[in-house]
Amino acid sequence: MSTYFEFASRGRNAWWRYLLSPLAGLLLAGLILLVLGVGLTLMRLMPPNLATQIQQPKYATVFFLGIAATFAALAAGLAIAAFFLHRKRPLDIIGQWRWDFFAWGLGIWLAVQAALSLIDVLIAPHGFAISASHGSATFALIALIGIMVQAFTEEFIFLGYVTQGLLLAFKKPLPAAIVSGLLFGSVHIANGVPQTLNAIVFGIVCALIAIRTGGIAFTYGIHVVNNYFGAVVVISGNDVFKGSPGIITQTTPQLVWWDLCIGLAALIGVTWLIFRRPYFSTASAACG
Repeated sequence: MSTYFEFASRGRNAWWRYLLSPLAGLLLAGLILLVLGVGLTLMRLMPPNLATQIQQPKYATVFFLGIAATFAALAAGLAIAAFFLHRKRPLDIIGQWRWDFFAWGLGIWLAVQAALSLIDVLIAPHGFAISASHGSATFALIALIGIMVQAFTEEFIFLGYVTQGLLLAFKKPLPAAIVSGLLFGSVHIANGVPQTLNAIVFGIVCALIAIRTGGIAFTYGIHVVNNYFGAVVVISGNDVFKGSPGIITQTTPQLVWWDLCIGLAALIGVTWLIFRRPYFSTASAACG
């Protein structure tokens, strides 16, 4: 964990700064969104019924661009707060960035998601239906923008800023990862019990991987595929993205707990792979 710990140690890291920076970041994010909203209103670009459309994936353009704007504001707010309160640059929070790690995370989790979906099809073939339409290509592009920003922001906050602070406090990866995962899961409580449990384990596993690989590149690849697959490729009726005009619709409520268990097993398997392969160790690698 030497590379990750080196990034975490940069800047000013008194405990009170880790309490003040998120609050300042939220205030800055609110200010950014306020300015954006006023600007769009003055230019008459604010969509009608914004409050309704931004909460429902079936209004794909507003929903996913709203996600992009909201999460970008959160990332920017925390980055500004951390710069002034911690003297940390955004790259200090991101950690070591390696495109090969990002590609590995992307590829491995895409294969896992495809395999898990195929298993579900074999178990309950009548629960799947093709829902692609002439507008699917445009939707897929808009959703990609929203998902990439959302996933990066969650990585930046939880696997960068929060996990770095916890590692400095605990000095050991496992307790830092557990607390980070619990915090990550807590913001998904509104999505229901299965998704909250999945988010907790997902957060713990990704925190361990981030510490092992020295940054959020690998886990960002996983995160993008995980969210994009569920928002565009296979839309589950039990998922937060239900109603999205994606490619395939899955209606298999009887498989909710099965999907949770097999998905968690896959996460643990990926973690085992990362810790078994010296290629992913960053003891001798670092970046600026």
